[in-house]
Amino acid sequence: MDSGKMMTMKEAVSKFVKDGDAIYLAGFTHMIPFAAGHEIIRQKRKDLTLCRATPDIIYDQMIAAGCAKKLVFSYAGNPGVGSLRCFRRALEKGQPKPIEIEEYTHFGLSGRLFAGATNMPFLPMRTNLGSDLPPFNSNMKTIRDPYSGDEISIVPPLKPDLAVVHVQRCDANGNSHIWGIIGEQKDAAFASKKVIIRAEEIVDESVIRSDPNRTLIPDFVSHAVVHEPWCAHPSYTQGYYDRDNEFYMQWDEITKEHDTTMKYLDEWVLGVEDRAAYMKKMSAEKILKLKPRTAYCTPVDYGTL
Repeated sequence: MDSGKMMTMKEAVSKFVKDGDAIYLAGFTHMIPFAAGHEIIRQKRKDLTLCRATPDIIYDQMIAAGCAKKLVFSYAGNPGVGSLRCFRRALEKGQPKPIEIEEYTHFGLSGRLFAGATNMPFLPMRTNLGSDLPPFNSNMKTIRDPYSGDEISIVPPLKPDLAVVHVQRCDANGNSHIWGIIGEQKDAAFASKKVIIRAEEIVDESVIRSDPNRTLIPDFVSHAVVHEPWCAHPSYTQGYYDRDNEFYMQWDEITKEHDTTMKYLDEWVLGVEDRAAYMKKMSAEKILKLKPRTAYCTPVDYGTL
């Protein structure tokens, strides 16, 4: 059944991303929504609060493009390479514009999402106590455990205006399958006011129903469904394409100066209409290199009558 949620990435960003929004581009290590970030840059959204456990280079690109007002995060770096140079320039030099930061531990930020997803008033935790973070983050407060009397740290719920979640496959209603590394996608979807699902494949509802345990995002929290193959490049999508490690190394070189960063964005983001045009610019050799070998799991018999 077509629920009317199917649209292009351009349409989804135009409809659901507004200046000043708090947005969460989900995905841990793989399935990072690069195409969504690029479309947000193309539509020149500004004053965004970018939330993400691991900002990765997609937020580096959005910061360089001037989209960000604030970064809410728990680790910032070019994974396996080094610093996010654009983030550091914005934070240390105000280039292209100053940026605020709000830093947590991984557990602290994922806990905020969980509290938002379950409508909790706060999440109690122990790991902030004794660390260097609370003096720099007023959202980290302490209360007394009503059972033991011990002092415990708490963090508030995180409820972004929008989450973008990339999945391997979904149906037209947004019922979504994810496999491989599972990160914060489910909590980000349930915590957010609006959710855009982007998928490598759109499949019939019967395919989703055939493996219910793999359905992390249900249709009732999905507001838009975008079919966009290769939308996570240069990160990877398990079973569809591998991580482009060469690009992560290249990004470190590209971003040594703001001018060279903007030259890249002008060509590969602002200079293309959409993800399909982005992929046409990529060499066939590179695409073939990133295609994985087939590795099926053993089928599961659910045994229904």
